[in-house]
Amino acid sequence: MVLAAAGMLALSGCKGGDLVSYDLPAKSARYTFEAKTNDVRTVWEYTSAKPAKGDAPELSPCMGDVVGSNKEACRPEPLIFLRYDFDLALDNTAEAGETHEITVVGYYQERITTAPKVSSLKAETTFDGGRTWRPATTRATGKSTFTTTIKNPRRDQAAKGVGLRISATDSEGNTVRQTLPTAYMLR
Repeated sequence: MVLAAAGMLALSGCKGGDLVSYDLPAKSARYTFEAKTNDVRTVWEYTSAKPAKGDAPELSPCMGDVVGSNKEACRPEPLIFLRYDFDLALDNTAEAGETHEITVVGYYQERITTAPKVSSLKAETTFDGGRTWRPATTRATGKSTFTTTIKNPRRDQAAKGVGLRISATDSEGNTVRQTLPTAYMLR
């Protein structure tokens, strides 16, 4: 049951902006949360239960603590967020017909005191606007960091640009799947 849904500032990266609060059952359950922003679709699946004790940093308290409406134990949920380094040219393009590497980092809200580790990442690409998806080679290159290698086609074979779909899983079984219909264009 949603107690308050004043905004999604936490998902857009605003510090201390958690304005969404949920009253979860005491028993652990699996949840799905979806968001779509500027055609980028993100789906999170995670396991959560009502916290037995509060787990929110003092400098970034839970919404109930701020507005005084709810003093029950709370904590941020273990949603995996993705940060991309597309390594593009100044015009935000990559070379057609060449191999291109993208770095993807999985991370969590700063408010999570003990974050799981992003343990696996799978990448898929599309060159036809999402009708066909192809697996891309991905390798772990650091803590929750992965490098994806894409073989860019000729420019005329990807008129709508290169789309990217990333699926990541952490050490606790939480997942995220993010689809970027056009991650970058070719030159």
